[in-house]
Amino acid sequence: MNANPTTDVLFAGVGGQGTVLASAILANLCLSAGYDVKQSEVHGMAQRGGSVTSHVRFGSRVWSPTIPAGEADFLVGFELLEGLRMIGSLAPDGVALVNTQRIDPITVASGATQYPEDAGEQILARSPRAVLVDAFAIARAAGNPRATNMALLGALSAHLDISLDLWEDGIRGRVPPKTFAANWAAFSAGRELGSTSQGRH
Repeated sequence: MNANPTTDVLFAGVGGQGTVLASAILANLCLSAGYDVKQSEVHGMAQRGGSVTSHVRFGSRVWSPTIPAGEADFLVGFELLEGLRMIGSLAPDGVALVNTQRIDPITVASGATQYPEDAGEQILARSPRAVLVDAFAIARAAGNPRATNMALLGALSAHLDISLDLWEDGIRGRVPPKTFAANWAAFSAGRELGSTSQGRH
């Protein structure tokens, strides 16, 4: 057994979805909770909707900022195809929380490749602990369609031993004051969904 375990969270999305902001919020509040934290980001053609991934690792002592292949405890997929693309990064007992929103990448928009119509089904088939989350619908209902990242953070928060007060402080400190209420509503709805999904694993 690993005497110095870490919790490894892999975020995957496309440019403009708030993937990096979500990972930064998690990293900062983990620091506030007293954990050692390492964060690493990889940006594709973010301005063109390219792939964006971010690694957040926290624990009593973290040596490397990148999550070894096949060892992520959590995959937070901001877009369906990106979630499918990264599903192999999960540990065998890892949890995938994947937004059902579809954003065609450049290769699909140009006609070079096709978007798999069964991407969601493939995710569920490959990960027994995968949950598909309609984060975009949650964000719209909360009054801010851009708060899909907060809905996904909320779903993730239900699986982590971090106080709700820290989550609230972390989000409040990183979003414009006028948008906090809608962002928090999206987070709270996502957290409720995440709590419900735990019973299905």
